Amino acid sequence: MNKRIVITGLGVVSSIGIGWESFWENLLQGTSGISPVTSFDTSGHFTHNGGEIRNFRADEYISPDTQNMLSRSSQFAVTAAKLALKDADLSLEQLSTMIVGTCIGTTMGSVQTSEIINQFIVLQGRMDFGNNLICQVPTHSTPAAVSREFTLTGPNLMFSTACAAGNYAIGYGFDLIRLGRADLILAGGSDPFSKVAFTGFNQFGAVAPEKCQPFDKNRRGMMVAEGAGILIIESLEHAVGRNARIYAEISGYGLSCDAQHMTLPSVEGVSRCMMQALRETGTGIDEVDYISAHGTGTPANDKTECAAIHEVFGPRARHVPVSSIKSMLGHTMGAASALEAIACALTVKNNVIPPTINYETPDPECDIDCVPNQARRQKVNVALNNSYAFGGNNASLVLRKYIP
Repeated sequence: MNKRIVITGLGVVSSIGIGWESFWENLLQGTSGISPVTSFDTSGHFTHNGGEIRNFRADEYISPDTQNMLSRSSQFAVTAAKLALKDADLSLEQLSTMIVGTCIGTTMGSVQTSEIINQFIVLQGRMDFGNNLICQVPTHSTPAAVSREFTLTGPNLMFSTACAAGNYAIGYGFDLIRLGRADLILAGGSDPFSKVAFTGFNQFGAVAPEKCQPFDKNRRGMMVAEGAGILIIESLEHAVGRNARIYAEISGYGLSCDAQHMTLPSVEGVSRCMMQALRETGTGIDEVDYISAHGTGTPANDKTECAAIHEVFGPRARHVPVSSIKSMLGHTMGAASALEAIACALTVKNNVIPPTINYETPDPECDIDCVPNQARRQKVNVALNNSYAFGGNNASLVLRKYIP
């Protein structure tokens, strides 16, 4: 249980870049991945923009036969995993000598496949769709697809804790390695752009009409988006033994449940999650150099998160840099905290903090340093990655600069 756990590979599929290099470059430039929705007709909805991935070509990463068996969510996950393994300089031959597990989080799973089946049955009155579509529907098919693609025979799990699922998956993978139940874990999250999610959040009145503005006084909501983020995590001893590049060290995590309202977050629940993460990792509030916010851009979420940060950090709350990359990506649901964990690892590695874009008007109820509109070069030894979900599921992850 005293093993040090490190991140050695990063795989990204996002609206601002495929591969961590373009993702990171665009984060630092404050590039927006939000555009008019093209995957379905939005004329009957209140809003029309989202974070779709326009330049994703599955055939560049997945064989045609395999691709036909995978939902869009699974295609994202397999692609991100392939990019992460390449980044970690791990071959299939090397993987075959290890116990390698897969931990992936999601909100919507393979819901796009259900939408396709609905088109056949309800709208066209047809039942002649292939069995491959039925096989894509179960949520667990995504981590199974990743393990099957690379013949990974270790633990295989899917986490459905909605928008906190990526952090849950990383935390569980962290524990599996500390307990000696795996040598290496592919951990992260994946979610597709779906009509179900877009319609649902529109009906809640939670989607901004044009842009996402976390912490801004005039913020009007989130942006529904899609993507995947996969991290390669392993023990420090294992990583050093194979001469791996190390991005950051995972110190640990905290979990909590508000046990209150299905959609409205609780200051007490969020602050309890952050405090548990700090306590479990032995991290003082004065050690945290950066907070990656859940930061959806909805009035309730941002107000609650800022209040919780003030409760945990006291007078220092106004001086700790806090940014939301959802201002650029939109909300990628179960992939969100995984992509944000990747951003944290790169922040710790490179000492540059990504900005919160679209910030125009300060909000007294969000009295924090949100790194407005421009990236900031600053020493970052410790980053706290926050994620909160419907149902009151909260997860905070602590990453540290790797010091041999």
